[in-house]
Amino acid sequence: MDGVLVHEERAIPGAAEFLQRLVDRERRFLVLTNNSIFTPRDLAARLSASGLDVPEESIWTSALATAQFLNDQHPKGSAYVIGEAGLTTALHEAGYVMTDTNPDYVVLGETRTYSFEAITKAIRLVSSGARFIATNPDSTGPSPEGPLPATGSVAALITRATRREPYYVGKPNPMMFRSAMNRIEAHSETTAMVGDRMDTDIVAGIEAGLSTWLVLTGSTKQEEIKRFPFQPKHVVDSVADLVELV
Repeated sequence: MDGVLVHEERAIPGAAEFLQRLVDRERRFLVLTNNSIFTPRDLAARLSASGLDVPEESIWTSALATAQFLNDQHPKGSAYVIGEAGLTTALHEAGYVMTDTNPDYVVLGETRTYSFEAITKAIRLVSSGARFIATNPDSTGPSPEGPLPATGSVAALITRATRREPYYVGKPNPMMFRSAMNRIEAHSETTAMVGDRMDTDIVAGIEAGLSTWLVLTGSTKQEEIKRFPFQPKHVVDSVADLVELV
C-alpha cells in the first residue's frame, strides 16, 4: 500500500487508474500492508480520502495475518498485546482473550504511543515463558516529520532484555503472501507482487513464487537495487506504468 498506492496519505499518480483497471478486467487483488494500527475498514476510509476506492475486504494487514497464524497455531488462546485497534480487533475476531496474566503469547504490533510500562510487562511475560510474536520487522515507519521507531525496533529492545527472538508474521514472511493468496483463491503461477521495498515486498514475493514488480515511488531507489543478492523480475517507475499491462 504505502509507497505503491499512497505516499503520506496522498495517492500516487496512476494509482486510481491502476485499481480501476484491475476492477474493469475482473482481476482479483489484495492491498497488503505491514501497518497493524488500523483495521481494514479504517484503511479503506483513509484510502478513499486519498481518492482511491478499495473495499475493506480487499485489504490484508499484518494484524490479520498474525491473528490467522495464532488461530491456526493455538485456537482460542490468550495474548498480552501491545498495539492498536487493527491488531486487537483482529485477535478478538479470531477468538483470542487479551490478558496480562499468564498469556500464551506476547504479541507486539505498531502503535504511535509505545509505553515503557507496557514494554516492561512484555519483557517480564516473555521471560516467564510467553511466546513472542511480532506483526512485522520494520524498524522505522514514515511520518511527515521523519522516521518513527516501529515494531522491529521495539522488538529488538525486548529481545535484548529477554534473549528471545520474536516470530515475525508480516512481510517479508512468505506466510503473509500465502494467506493472502488463499483469501482470493490465487495461484503463484498467475499472481504478481507489486511493491516498493526490496527487503520486504520483493524478497517475500520471490520466496512465495510470484512474479515481482518493483516500483520506484517508495523506499527503494534505482541505484540501490543492485546491492541486493536477489533481484525483482521487473522494475518500473510507478503503478502508472502497469495500467496497460493489466
